[in-house]
Order: sequence, then structure tokens, then C-alpha cells
Amino acid sequence: MPSIVHAFDWPDRVVVGTVGRPGARAFYLQARDGARVTSVGLEKMQSAALAEKIDEILDRVMAADGNPVSVPTGIPVELVDNEPLDQPVEPEFRAGALSLGWDPSTAQVVIEAFPLIEVDDDAEVDGAELEPDEVLVVRIPVGTARAFAARTLEIVGAGRPLCPFCGQPIDPEGHVCVLSGDL
Repeated sequence: MPSIVHAFDWPDRVVVGTVGRPGARAFYLQARDGARVTSVGLEKMQSAALAEKIDEILDRVMAADGNPVSVPTGIPVELVDNEPLDQPVEPEFRAGALSLGWDPSTAQVVIEAFPLIEVDDDAEVDGAELEPDEVLVVRIPVGTARAFAARTLEIVGAGRPLCPFCGQPIDPEGHVCVLSGDL
């Protein structure tokens, strides 16, 4: 059991946001409850996968016999959050693993972020050494989860434009395309 649990059962705010310019952005999962703010570093692909899986969970719950918990198909306007991350962004840890679930007793999506655990290739490791020291647990209702997923996918997609030929990101300084030459 982790010694530090950053738990947010009904947070005021939960978002994925970035710091930096496209091509050099750092992604963060941030939860806030009152004055308490917790940030965790994420990879861009972790952010995208998290949002896609949340949408999948909500779609499955919505399809269950008459949508028993009233999962919205779209984003409730009052839950749209386009504000930047709360400052200063001071991550507790960098996420190595994410867990996602559904709590039917509270009708909430549950996000768990575990720190990246670096293991020396030469060292023998037992299970106790792989136990994380801390974890972030965020529980969000269905409307907030829908808005969270939409914002996250928008932020992930707001990076550098992709080359129409090779599909690789184009830096502001330019791009050397392996398929068509310099662009």
C-alpha cells in the first residue's frame, strides 16, 4: 500500500494541461479541491489513451439498459474548462502507469496514477520493492469525465502540425521529410 495517497473524491477541477510550446510540451494531470492542488507528469500518449478509455467506459455505461446513471452523450456546457493549469505546476511524480475504472456505487470514473519506478537492470527485485511510494486517485462524475476526455483530446491534438507526406510533426523551424525532401 502506498504511503502517500493523493485522493480527490469529488474534486473542484480535474484536467490534463501542458506547459511549453508545441514540440517541447510537458503534459500534466492536475486535480484541485479547494486550495489543494496535485499535479502528476504524463506522456502525451498516456494523456490520449486516458481520454479515449474514459470515453469508452462512458459509452459502455450509457449503453447499459436505458442509461441508468444518465451519462451525457456530449459535453455539458457548464463543465467545459478551457483554463490553463493552476500555477505553479509542481508535479508530485511522473506517471509510469495509469489505472482506470468505474465505481457503480457513486457513478464515478476512477483514475489512478502510479509513479514511474526505475529498476536497475542488474539488480534483483522482489515485489515489495516495486510497490509505489505514492499514488494519485481521482474520482469524477460522468459529466465531468466527458468534459475531461474532450479537453484532453483537444490538448493532445493541439501540438505541431503533421507533414502530409510522412506524417511526422513539423517543427516551427521546418521539417526534413524523408518522403519528399525539404519542406
